[in-house]
Amino acid sequence: MIIYQVFTRLFGNTNLTNKLSGTIEENGCGKLNDFTPKALNAIKSMGVSHVWFTGIIEHAHQTDYSKYGITKDFPDIVKGKAGSPYAIKDYYDINPDLAEKVPNRMAEFESLIKRTHKAGLKVIIDFVPNHLARNYKSDITPDEIVDFGINDNKSVDFDKNNNFYYLPESNFESPIKTENEDRWHESPAKATGNNCFTSTPSIFDWYETVKLNYGIDYVHNSPPNFDPEPDTWLKMRDIILYWAKKGVDGFRCDMAEMVPVEFWQWITGEVRSKFPNVCFIAEIYDTKLYSEYIFKGGFDYLYDKMFFYDMMRNILEGKSPASDITKIWQCTDKLHHFLLYFLENHDEQRIASDFFLGDASKAVPGMVIAATMFNNPVMFYFGQELGEKGMDNEGFSGLDGRTTIFDYWGLKLMNQWKSKGNYDGTMLDKNSRDLQSIYSRLFNLTQKNESLYKGRFYDLMWANENNPNFDSSKLYTFLRYTNDQTLLIVANFSSEDVSYKLKLPSHALQSAGLNSDHFFTGTDLMNFSKTIQFPGELAINSGFGGKIKKYCASVFELKSYFVQ
Repeated sequence: MIIYQVFTRLFGNTNLTNKLSGTIEENGCGKLNDFTPKALNAIKSMGVSHVWFTGIIEHAHQTDYSKYGITKDFPDIVKGKAGSPYAIKDYYDINPDLAEKVPNRMAEFESLIKRTHKAGLKVIIDFVPNHLARNYKSDITPDEIVDFGINDNKSVDFDKNNNFYYLPESNFESPIKTENEDRWHESPAKATGNNCFTSTPSIFDWYETVKLNYGIDYVHNSPPNFDPEPDTWLKMRDIILYWAKKGVDGFRCDMAEMVPVEFWQWITGEVRSKFPNVCFIAEIYDTKLYSEYIFKGGFDYLYDKMFFYDMMRNILEGKSPASDITKIWQCTDKLHHFLLYFLENHDEQRIASDFFLGDASKAVPGMVIAATMFNNPVMFYFGQELGEKGMDNEGFSGLDGRTTIFDYWGLKLMNQWKSKGNYDGTMLDKNSRDLQSIYSRLFNLTQKNESLYKGRFYDLMWANENNPNFDSSKLYTFLRYTNDQTLLIVANFSSEDVSYKLKLPSHALQSAGLNSDHFFTGTDLMNFSKTIQFPGELAINSGFGGKIKKYCASVFELKSYFVQ
């Protein structure tokens, strides 16, 4: 799986006015229909298999759609003019910002699913189970479904079948103060999404959201009772089945660790009994929960921020040696195929930002390793492949090195790539074109080379730990192999070209089915290095020589031949 995460609201926006905290009329907004067949084919051509359309489901926002029967939101419980895509206002509806014609918003999304599938891509959307918008109001809930909170007993702080947690005899107070009386009133106050059980959450809390109740008594710490299933479980099952019936192929489950693993075990089984191929991806940060949420919770994949992303960022920033990559995979041994690797997403700072590397090309060795080390899925964030910097002060988001998820905005590099609908990148500068070419070449390699999508892994660092001709603080190397193909990956995290002599232990050659009596040639499938030639005996005894360019990673396809 190669996942292209795209922030739907920003992808197609051609308006580059970019007024600070601008309205949708001032700054514009991308639409579902911007994902034309040409756009989707251009995404597919980069080696992508899945598109994660972020921000699809209706969430709270400050744009007024009340003339279409959509409840108006209150500015003191909305982050930014455009709002957070993780403050869901209607689980059964589409964000009206994304529609060319608001009354046709669901039909436009259904059409997008069909176009995406026709392009040979699968569709992932967000499932946000832990919390919803304070002003949640479904306009199109199916008739047989009772909306959240309608049957709650609001006089108690906890009840197993309440959808929310209540703070009796209290009134909610937003940390955002508005100048007029257009303020949200909530009595009794509900607990806030980040497990904040106070009626006065701070600006640092998820004050715009309400925590959902899955049968865990946080108030009295009484033992949970999930038999029969709490009402919230049943409502969430209906929601996921609703979207699966429309053709959604997978769900990225927001803050999955804040919802009990027993729920995930139940719901993944319920959904797969009807849609066996639906994929579940969990956002999880507590590494102690990795195994439990995979093997008990039923998730296909988990985010790996805490091991892979954090360690790789340290290496890219020169804070840790390249050899620490070995520690990464050792920490997650037996879980590799379940972990989703990434170097950017909507939560993290852009690689090219001043807060990270300042130049996206410097992360190429890290991205190559993310995509080639194991068989697990890899994700990249739209614009990452162009060197998007994320250095705009958009409004609520602020100047933080991230591309805003709260504001209406336009991205210059994305518009240059689209080249007025041609998606040929002719308007990009050379650096962006070169970077996109590298990403495309890399991800297509993972789709076409069996050693990368089903092969085995052999870490070569142990054999070169004390090799004076191999700088393990800057270089990392390993094999990927099947019975029919062997690849040698050498990555250089240095700001300079590096010469090296690499030793291949006889055990590595034997494992890959290679004969040390043969000669070898290695052709770099990434086109960074020249073809290498060396006898197997030299590789074992004294190492074979090479030179690798700065911030590059070569993927050598090794072929052997016998010389009499």
